[in-house]
Amino acid sequence: MSLSSPGASMQAAETAMIEHHEFPKSRDPEPPGADDEGNGHPTFLEPLELEALALNLDASLRVYALHHFFCWTQGLLQNLIKHELLICALRKGESMSFSVDSFSTTAPNHEFSKDFSGQNTLLMPHLIRLWETNHFRPVLCEMGNERLAAGSELARELNFIGNNDVLVHGTYDTAGTPASLFIFVCRPGTITAKHAHLLELITPSLHSAWVRTQVNWPDASGATRPAPGGRELLTAREKEILQLVYLGKSNIEIGMILGISSLTVKNHVQKILRRLNVQNRTQAVGRALSLRILGD
Repeated sequence: MSLSSPGASMQAAETAMIEHHEFPKSRDPEPPGADDEGNGHPTFLEPLELEALALNLDASLRVYALHHFFCWTQGLLQNLIKHELLICALRKGESMSFSVDSFSTTAPNHEFSKDFSGQNTLLMPHLIRLWETNHFRPVLCEMGNERLAAGSELARELNFIGNNDVLVHGTYDTAGTPASLFIFVCRPGTITAKHAHLLELITPSLHSAWVRTQVNWPDASGATRPAPGGRELLTAREKEILQLVYLGKSNIEIGMILGISSLTVKNHVQKILRRLNVQNRTQAVGRALSLRILGD
């Protein structure tokens, strides 16, 4: 996927698609009450925010696999930056091509990821250009569905999740070329300047953790780990139930969909947790993603 800059007409079309707002550059922290709303300067963090930041920085150091990344970003990181969808883009080699993946516990997003990383998408180069224009500082985009091409996969995805605010930040190399981009899709009106500051603080850890998930780590004996045969771990019914868990369905909803009792669903879920050697449903989804049980 090449992300070369579109022509002037395409730039005009993109500009019409998205109304964006850029956060001001950081100033020295000021005491609470310094801003108009009495909430203090965005760089002034409350004790609980500092604790959440420290916990997230520590948790990021233990991310070495895709399911680790999923559990961290859709678990503890939600306490820092509440989001419905996280899109991660990592530049491949020296070209301006990006490997893109997305993470969410509320809805399927694999087709969205494919569309987002496709060669015909306008959003990725537009977000990169906004970020570069803002001197590599976080950018907030307010994306109303009416500004997106009718029927596009992105419009359907954002409409399905019900979010239209996007917070963008990333990393860059010594040549000023984007190395990675992290896009948080959040509910309208929930992103503040403080969230932008927190994203600046956590992005280096996000980048490092995401890069580690791309490494083919050797096992303890020094041999390369074989591709996991995760599909054999679960029965067809268990995979069906796990897919519905991934879609955010409750036991009662799954039972209604499959025509079985919620108690039977609960028993299946418990078996899934034991087979995948995890503690809860979120970890089960993350583990299933890493084993390629989900996501085809």
